[in-house]
Amino acid sequence: MTSRPDLSLAQRKRQLVADELTEAALQLLALRGFDGVTVDEIVAAAGVSKRTFFRYFASKEDVVVQFLADMGTDMCAELASRPAGEPPSTALLRTVLIPLTTCGAHSEKALPLVRLILSTPALRARFLERQAQWREGLSTELGRRLGLDPATDLYPHLAAGMALTAFDTVLLRWTESEGADDPAELAERAFALIGASLDSVA
Repeated sequence: MTSRPDLSLAQRKRQLVADELTEAALQLLALRGFDGVTVDEIVAAAGVSKRTFFRYFASKEDVVVQFLADMGTDMCAELASRPAGEPPSTALLRTVLIPLTTCGAHSEKALPLVRLILSTPALRARFLERQAQWREGLSTELGRRLGLDPATDLYPHLAAGMALTAFDTVLLRWTESEGADDPAELAERAFALIGASLDSVA
């Protein structure tokens, strides 16, 4: 017997615990607000010990940060998977639709969480930090797709920034509408406005 199957099982178990902690934390934070929830309450809801929580996260803020990191990873992976000849505007729209479609499909959970992130200064600051990382990742992938060097060509960073500005605008409008607006439809409208600029690659 090799240890690889056991390692795989252990990894799956760790991921399951992390997912349960994340789900419990995000639900409580969205319901009560960032300052209204303690780590003790999170571990009680998840059915684990406080020691287990700190094995996965340094703080309750880090739960949200990890959620944002996963969102960025998903977007970069989507852009990398788009067809090579696809116009940048289409590829970037499909990229930001990954999290936005999920938000729309699970608005009862996503809307309070997005509102929490946008209204809590500490979380919004971390959100902006993560977006800077997303921009780097998207810029690198755009450069690869278009044969441009992000270090010397302005287009990759500008295009990634425009796409993420559209993403932010959609999230804000969606939260202001209390989920009444469809985030995917808002994204389509936003990219209709910026699409020509995104496709005018020098």
